[in-house]
Parts: sequence; C-alpha cells; structure tokens
Amino acid sequence: MKIWSHSFRDGAAIPGDNAFAVPDAVSHVRFAGNRNPHLAWDDIPPGTASLVLLVIDGDAPTVGTDVNKEGRALPVELPRGDFYHWALVDIPPDLTTLAEGAYSSGVTAHGKPGPAIAGSPMRQGLNDYTAWFAQDPEMAGDYFGYDGPCPPWNDLRVHHYIYRLYALDIERLPVSGRFTAQDVLAAMHGHIVDEAQLIGSYTLRRA
Repeated sequence: MKIWSHSFRDGAAIPGDNAFAVPDAVSHVRFAGNRNPHLAWDDIPPGTASLVLLVIDGDAPTVGTDVNKEGRALPVELPRGDFYHWALVDIPPDLTTLAEGAYSSGVTAHGKPGPAIAGSPMRQGLNDYTAWFAQDPEMAGDYFGYDGPCPPWNDLRVHHYIYRLYALDIERLPVSGRFTAQDVLAAMHGHIVDEAQLIGSYTLRRA
C-alpha cells in the first residue's frame, strides 16, 4: 500500500497553505490557509473493507510551561508526544484521492462541525485543537476534521507530521459521537490489514 501527495513530497516541508498558521514578523504567527493537503493512495490489499487516515504530529512538547513565551525557547531535547490533527474513518476502499481543500479551507474559530460529512459515508473525529483551545473563549469548541500544523513558534525542533493510512477488514469503525484519534486507535485493534505513511515537516521558527 502506498500514499502520496501533490501538495508536498515525502520528507519535505508542508506548504503554509496547508498549515493552521504561518510565521508573522510582528505577531510571531498568523492564521494560514488551513487547507487539507491532496492525498492519494493505491495498492490497497485484498480484503480491505474500509480505510482510516490519521495525521499525527509526533514532536508536540509534553511540557507546556515555555510554549510561545517571549524570551524563551523550547529545546530540541524537551520531552515530546503525539498531537492529532485529523482522524478520518470509514473511507470506502474504492476511494483513492482526497482533493486539497475539500475537507478544510481556512481556520474556523470554535471548530468545524462533525462527525458526519454531508453526502459521504465517512466520519471525522475530534482533533487535539479541541483540548488546546478549551480555555480560550475566542476559539474554544469541538474541532472536528482537519486542522493543520501550528507548532510553537519558539520551538527549536522542526516538527514532523505523519499522514498514516490504515486498511481495515471492517466496513464501519465501532466509534461514535465525539470520538477522538485515541478512540480510533483502540477500535482498530485486531482489524488492521496493512498501513502506509507519508511524512512532512513544518516549523514556525523564523531564521
């Protein structure tokens, strides 16, 4: 199974138009295009009944004390964990392409609706901006679907974003309601036929 993108090459930088924010000379960052990238795949194995897509930042700091603080920097060796940017489930096995901007275009304060996608059998879970913005009255809400990279602007580590596609032997993943990527990972256990991934990088640190 293979996955690729016309928006960026494997191992290369993700364009700002596919990110949640881009660098700004005055305010450090500003909202960006936030368009989901183009993705395509093939060589789906026999027996696949559905596909799942997760987008994971594996370089998210687990200690937030100095995140985006003036005069401070997050060292490369700071402990890191996963931050989930997209959980898309129940993808039909005959669907082979997601068009750029089809599932997200622009930053939506308080989050996009979900989990259902109009006119589609697919569903989208909550991404981790839901927790990140929970205490911000201007942004708080349920962030369903795709919201792109926005690593801390004072992070010395370049973040890497994994677009991981799973082939499953079940047609509908047993998750419901306000499900998260962690719920998806638990529900997929024992049903994964194959997987493939694409990795892009992103930073908001100005040189």
